[in-house]
Amino acid sequence: MRKSIAGFSKLSKSKKIDWIVNTYFSNADDAKRILKQYWNTDDKLQQLHDEFIENTISNYYLPLGVAPNFLINDTLHTIPMAIEESSVVAAASKAAKFWLERGGFKTKVISTTKIGQVHFTYKGDFDKLVTFFNQVKSKLILETTAITKNMEKRGGGIIDIELRNKTADIDNYYQLHASFETLDAMGANFINSCLEQFAKTFKLEALSFDLFSDDEKEIDIVMSILSNYVPNCLVRAEVNCKVEDLTEGAGISGEAFANKFIQAVNIAEVEPYRAVTHNKGIMNGIDAVVLATGNDFRAVEAGVHAYASKDGQYSSLSHAKVENNIFTFWMEIPLALGTVGGLTGLHPLVKFALELLQKPSAKELMQIVAVAGLAQNFAALRSLTTTGIQQGHMKMHLMNILNQFEANDLEKQTLVEHFKNNTVTHSAVTEALKNLRVPSE
Repeated sequence: MRKSIAGFSKLSKSKKIDWIVNTYFSNADDAKRILKQYWNTDDKLQQLHDEFIENTISNYYLPLGVAPNFLINDTLHTIPMAIEESSVVAAASKAAKFWLERGGFKTKVISTTKIGQVHFTYKGDFDKLVTFFNQVKSKLILETTAITKNMEKRGGGIIDIELRNKTADIDNYYQLHASFETLDAMGANFINSCLEQFAKTFKLEALSFDLFSDDEKEIDIVMSILSNYVPNCLVRAEVNCKVEDLTEGAGISGEAFANKFIQAVNIAEVEPYRAVTHNKGIMNGIDAVVLATGNDFRAVEAGVHAYASKDGQYSSLSHAKVENNIFTFWMEIPLALGTVGGLTGLHPLVKFALELLQKPSAKELMQIVAVAGLAQNFAALRSLTTTGIQQGHMKMHLMNILNQFEANDLEKQTLVEHFKNNTVTHSAVTEALKNLRVPSE
């Protein structure tokens, strides 16, 4: 039976590794070798990575690719994407090229408001609480001045604070529901610092409010935290062209393609089982750019999927229509992103990615990220409604299968050529590689 360990976080990196490999691995030397082969040879760079999180033992690599030819509001972009899934970058690039020749992507930021809440319980009269809140609201904002002054100089800060009665959901439960503008910062630390100050002031001021009884003065702060649901931090991305311009070949007419494409989107709008996979495809593009630019893809995922359920049923994020012979494909999604703070000024590849994007503002990054998601969705739906998703995906997955079997360069070259005209499946690749390796008599 393995024993727990006390004081693990206080051990040196080498001691942590020694304990892990000796406790959990049959071949400790091999396990240690695997960890060390992913260390940076530059000690200073490795130390930087070690200090991003706690208990670091190595670096976990993802491929960083690029998708060129994205025309967004008449400006060309090459978009960085950090992702491990085959065909995502290729699909985005193909969609970018398709729309490059049809006017490109059009985007606009609809709003940039972010939300934070102080959750508390109060067992007294609600009307008294309202009176107290109205009296103390200005002081809540005033006492965050030290936190907000720099943000306010740049044009951001606290927008408003509301008192919300949630007692219909939980007995004695209320909120201070605050809205913020954080400009080019994602703003999590800024928002949370403001909220904690709100809570401190609110609780303290209640103790001296004359209308409260002694019991009512005991406001209990449960927690103070930003929300990753940002339905008022919205960006829209869309593409459009004449219906007859939708086809790239003689296999299907533009009208037939548009009809089938719209049907596929309509299905995702009404069928949650399809909508989840449909939206996952959108997030393939979004997450890859969010991760490459040092933003929090988990927060983005949570907020986007909550938004997909805002009308009471999980539904498609994207929409399509034909009006007056014009095909339009679009989506509006919530994206809380930053281009300053966090890893944006620390991680060398994040700085590289942002410079590749011409050092965008947070609003510009919102638009670029939304376009990556829409492009990914267009590419997936085009494949699904024409050739099928597996044809292109499995051809991109071919290299992963060959690497699993440690194929050499000549074998890879031979089999890539072979599968240009043959269906890629795991069993087919296995058989072809086996035949290739059989010595000729």
